[in-house]
Amino acid sequence: MRTKSRQQNTINVITLGCSKNLYDSEVLMGQLQAAGKSVVHEKEGNIVVVNTCGFIGDAKEESVNTILEQIQKKERGEVDRVYVTGCLSERYKPDLETEIPQVDQYFGTTDLPQLLKVLGADYKHELLGERLTTTPKNYAYLKIAEGCDRPCSFCAIPLMRGKHKSKTIETLVKEAAYLAAEGVKELILIAQDLTYYGLDLYKERRLADLLRALVAVEGIEWIRLHYAFPTGFPMEVLEVMRQEPKICNYIDIPLQHISDPILKSMRRGTTQAKTTKLLKAFRAAVPEMAIRTSLIVGYPGETEADFDTLKQWVRAMRFDRLGCFTYSHEENTHAFGLEDDIPETVKQARADEIMAIQTEISREKNQQWIGKTLRCMIDRKEGNYFVGRTEYDSPDVDNEVLVSAQEHYLKIGDFATIHITEATEFDLYGVPKEN
Repeated sequence: MRTKSRQQNTINVITLGCSKNLYDSEVLMGQLQAAGKSVVHEKEGNIVVVNTCGFIGDAKEESVNTILEQIQKKERGEVDRVYVTGCLSERYKPDLETEIPQVDQYFGTTDLPQLLKVLGADYKHELLGERLTTTPKNYAYLKIAEGCDRPCSFCAIPLMRGKHKSKTIETLVKEAAYLAAEGVKELILIAQDLTYYGLDLYKERRLADLLRALVAVEGIEWIRLHYAFPTGFPMEVLEVMRQEPKICNYIDIPLQHISDPILKSMRRGTTQAKTTKLLKAFRAAVPEMAIRTSLIVGYPGETEADFDTLKQWVRAMRFDRLGCFTYSHEENTHAFGLEDDIPETVKQARADEIMAIQTEISREKNQQWIGKTLRCMIDRKEGNYFVGRTEYDSPDVDNEVLVSAQEHYLKIGDFATIHITEATEFDLYGVPKEN
């Protein structure tokens, strides 16, 4: 059947999952653009590439549903070809080929050259850092490593992404310089585990050295750290954060749980006492630091006592930012051998309870900003508001600063000094302060 799409010979890349997947899509699109291909992100095209997530149940379901939607479009003649790549394809390729054979071809997470070849492009090694970014122009993700060597019992990432593999400092500085030349002012460093950076290449942890190199890149004004593992954290990073104004006083450190029996079963390599000591060291070294974490509830064997321990600890630690997820029983992980014995209703109730605690903490913390001024990055205009962020907030997951667009004008992509006048549990409201 002849395609009905108006966008002939246009490749539409659809991205699902995390920022690391988004980065991969941007690299793919950069390669395609360099090869002279017409490429768009989540718009219309007669050739579709679905970059999937295969991390947990909900993400897998979304990926499968998206593939099926595109197959239906193909059957209606609205697209010509559908290709699937990413984590779900890496993890379940034989099953997908059997169950959804209408897909033209499946590719894994390391099959970029092969995918490009099918799309009529050759992989260009010289395109160092030249991505087609999809984020607002003022910030971009910088993936400093791929894969993970951690043995966490619940996690399927090593199955889909392989062993930890760092990029060289020189490579990352060149990529950062390219992004800065394109107008990027904020780098968000991502990896499965930032703290492991350099061990494979340099035989020592080099995250602090990487940060020192990146702050020298002209045009970059904020550098933000995502996904630090608590075990073996390189404490010299805190010294760099304290010394270098370009390093945001912010860290995303997924801790997952705090009850010692659960931590042991999760194979996290730490204890409640060690984790609490680490967080106190963070706050002692960098008192202004905003600490973001994520937790898992409903892990196999999580008792009411374990959950009470977690609740009490969340109240005591008073995290600046926190996300909570329900446990997903993933095949071929170490925890899959355990009985998934917590009912879904209980898992969700526990997650809701944690988030209720955090909502109150966030409301109290935000009230403290009223009457103060904050330097904000203005990301976008949405409805009647300009929407910005402080150095204590990452895009999409953290608090935002809202300024009335009916009363004030702010330039999107620039920094502005905002006087905070109101605060809710997850947002601040303010007015620009004249310089």
